[in-house]
Amino acid sequence: MSDIASVSIARPLEEVSAELGRSFEEYGFAVIRDHGIPQELIDRAEELSKQFFALPDDVKRAYKIEGGGGARGYTPFGTEKAKDAKVHDLKEFWHVGRDLPADHPLAEYMAPNVWPSEVDGFRETFEALYAAFEEAGLRVLEAIALHLGLDRHWFAPTVKDGNSVMRLLRYPPLEGKEAEGAIRAAAHGDINTITLLLGAEEAGLELLTADGEWKAVDVPEGALVINIGDMLDRLTNSKLVSTKHRVVNPHGEAAYRARYSMPFFLHFRPDFTIETLPGCIDPDNPDDHPDSISSHEFLLQRLREINLA
Repeated sequence: MSDIASVSIARPLEEVSAELGRSFEEYGFAVIRDHGIPQELIDRAEELSKQFFALPDDVKRAYKIEGGGGARGYTPFGTEKAKDAKVHDLKEFWHVGRDLPADHPLAEYMAPNVWPSEVDGFRETFEALYAAFEEAGLRVLEAIALHLGLDRHWFAPTVKDGNSVMRLLRYPPLEGKEAEGAIRAAAHGDINTITLLLGAEEAGLELLTADGEWKAVDVPEGALVINIGDMLDRLTNSKLVSTKHRVVNPHGEAAYRARYSMPFFLHFRPDFTIETLPGCIDPDNPDDHPDSISSHEFLLQRLREINLA
């Protein structure tokens, strides 16, 4: 079995699309370097994320939006759980989404952001990081389009003004002997199109291989982990696979300190219809999902399954 791809997307995409596609078909995961997100912006975002999570619990909870499905603002520790999981994940998080003008045709699908007044520069920093994530994601989607034999810009209109969400995550340290090996995020697949993850350098992220074994994802400093979401799996008739993955506590000293990361869940437009690409259907791989579905309805179904709607 070959390994998870690790490629520079500063190279011409025609040179790396086959390797990325191979990794997405085999593992649902790849690592990209030279992604274009400035390190200074990443460092600033990480510092401000830590400042927010260090605020008193009652201050953070004031930014929890009741009935919002966790789409914006703060979600407290012990809320989200993986599909079919018996217990909640060990994490708290903050969501930043797309801001659209009130008269935009998709505005009804996207609530306005909220911003913590207690952290200076929070809004400016995370609006800039959101835009940088989106640009990197579009480049990955270009490579995927090339791999699938589509026009390289095929995905651009499908995600324009999409319901993409950036998550600032904190996994608190655990106490006592239960810390080592505890599950910070139970095994799950992502709902969206692709996920771009910053902050996976610290051990803990694992994916479930086709052979049923857990495989650690090793990430060079400053690189992004990319994984396929359920929407793209469905669109490609599982040619590109949405792989179950989890975050476990590392062993030793790292088990007793907080872990921070920032995933960007890149989504199709809410009005995009997910129907299997003809090029991903053949006699050996008949269409698994002959009925089409809008990305918005797909999202709602899955949010209900993970206790966020």
